[in-house]
Amino acid sequence: MKNGFRQLLITIIGCFLVSCQQHHELILKDATQSIQFSSVGHALIDKNSAEGSFELTYENSVIPHQISGDTLFWKITPENYKGPFQWSSKKSQAHHAQVLENKKVAGQLEVHVNQQKILGYQMDVKEAPNGVNPAFRRSGYIHPLNTPNGTRLTRIQPEDHYHHYGVWNPWTHTLVEGDTVDFWNLAKEEGTVRFAQLISEYAGPVFSEFKVRHEHIVLIHNQEKVALLETQKIRVTPITDTSYYLDFEIHYTAPEKAFNIIEYRYGGFSWRATEEWDKTNSRVLTSEGNTRNQADGSLAKWYLIDGALGNDFGGALIMSSPNNFNHPEPLRIWPDSLSGNGDVFANFATSKNTDWMMEAGKSYSLHYRMVIYDGRIDANEAEQQWELYAQPIQYTFQ
Repeated sequence: MKNGFRQLLITIIGCFLVSCQQHHELILKDATQSIQFSSVGHALIDKNSAEGSFELTYENSVIPHQISGDTLFWKITPENYKGPFQWSSKKSQAHHAQVLENKKVAGQLEVHVNQQKILGYQMDVKEAPNGVNPAFRRSGYIHPLNTPNGTRLTRIQPEDHYHHYGVWNPWTHTLVEGDTVDFWNLAKEEGTVRFAQLISEYAGPVFSEFKVRHEHIVLIHNQEKVALLETQKIRVTPITDTSYYLDFEIHYTAPEKAFNIIEYRYGGFSWRATEEWDKTNSRVLTSEGNTRNQADGSLAKWYLIDGALGNDFGGALIMSSPNNFNHPEPLRIWPDSLSGNGDVFANFATSKNTDWMMEAGKSYSLHYRMVIYDGRIDANEAEQQWELYAQPIQYTFQ
């Protein structure tokens, strides 16, 4: 009887706590913040607010939302960001304008928005082309990366650099247990990076997200040894019909011995762009106003590359988090004279001007956001997108 009364009391208290959350307003945490472009709102949420029991509304219209951990996410626009938004018991069936899906197809995890493939993350090993050194095989990269209308922005295994893989992030000059190891230039057969595990994946009304594990493998001394463990959380968030966010959270741990990334002119978060682009039909611009032939070796918070894509135009803005090691980060951008027709390659080369020691057992992180778009953006919009990334619009319950 006593246990039954205790359970009833717990239930009543729980119901009371939930009921206290049933009618709330969400207001801007910093009323001085403003936006000129659509973005994502964030709010810390009480764990008792079950996602299926509540709805988010603005002026009586239901807004798709998604909860991840203790954070509520939803899309905001220049017209509604000032709110207030209403968080209340669910009354209606929400209609989601965009449908996100994750699909496993032919060794890839694909992300689709409204049945349009946005990207493919490569889980299976991609073998080297016929007649090419098998050491160029690789997994754990993004290709294709497409614009919202489905036009491809990436390239893999180009003949000039078979080790280039779409959007990928190996380190070039490292010191591991007294040996220098190159995880970038695969033909050396010193090291490689491989997909090890799909940890989780899900898609909701606001974003699709998946988490994967990579292993940085030392190949020398006739052995394969894991020198660095890497976890990537990758999130796709459609923002408008012509743009979406692609967010990367990259976490590193050296499991046994220190992993020392030695200063080198390239290595880290990289993008080998579509073969459609050359020096005549594409553009590079950085946060410091540098264009393609001035960008290499400069420091930047962001850079953008866009250009002609068949009869269309599009590209990507790539932003470094202000919390990243060595931010603002050095760039490795190929000048247009480097290859015959001006092929495009770009890299936030974190260790271009400094070493980075990762001690064994400790965690280290890098965060990046790509804004993928159809059409064009200017420097003013790029800077405002970076400010939104550096200081997201946050809301609080009232």
